Amino acid sequence: MRSGVIIAGGYSTRFGEADKAVAELAGRPMIRRVADRLKPVVDELVVNCRPAQTERIREAMEGYQLAVEYGLDEQSGLGPVAGIRNGLQPATGDYAAVVACDMPFVERALIEYLFEQAESADAAVPRLDSGYYEPTQAVYRVESMRAACERALDTDGPRIVDAIEELPEFVVVDQQAVESVASTGSFENVNTPEELAAASERLE
Repeated sequence: MRSGVIIAGGYSTRFGEADKAVAELAGRPMIRRVADRLKPVVDELVVNCRPAQTERIREAMEGYQLAVEYGLDEQSGLGPVAGIRNGLQPATGDYAAVVACDMPFVERALIEYLFEQAESADAAVPRLDSGYYEPTQAVYRVESMRAACERALDTDGPRIVDAIEELPEFVVVDQQAVESVASTGSFENVNTPEELAAASERLE
């Protein structure tokens, strides 16, 4: 059983007043584009968002072919550690692919590869040549990562990298391994209206 978790609870300050999770991207809400790309490789979907977003996101997900649950950010301002923790709460799979809602070019082949790499470990997390982890396009053992996020949230200034590095065993997927199955364009995200327009142009 594999879960998919889409992180959509951020405030998108660079995007303006609109919620980029449901912003139209080449005729479809951006979160739906991410969900559609995950659909072939997961058995269920969880959306992490704030309570105020839920109605609009439910509308965006109408007709989706997998069961959709919601892991809500009841307390705001705790960052991606809480988002991932809350998204993993309703997940029933042993492993979950966690992807940000603003990554509409996520490649199915990469997610499949990360699931394979995470087997017998607690996570498979890409780290490109920049040296930074890509925690919102990674696969985690649900129980282990949920607990690691809980512990990180008990510290001052919780960081997602701290939760990852506390896992008993995780696989780092470097850029060469990523490029063996997919393009690094899989990690491209949409942060501004201008980037949304450019992404729409590409998709159309």
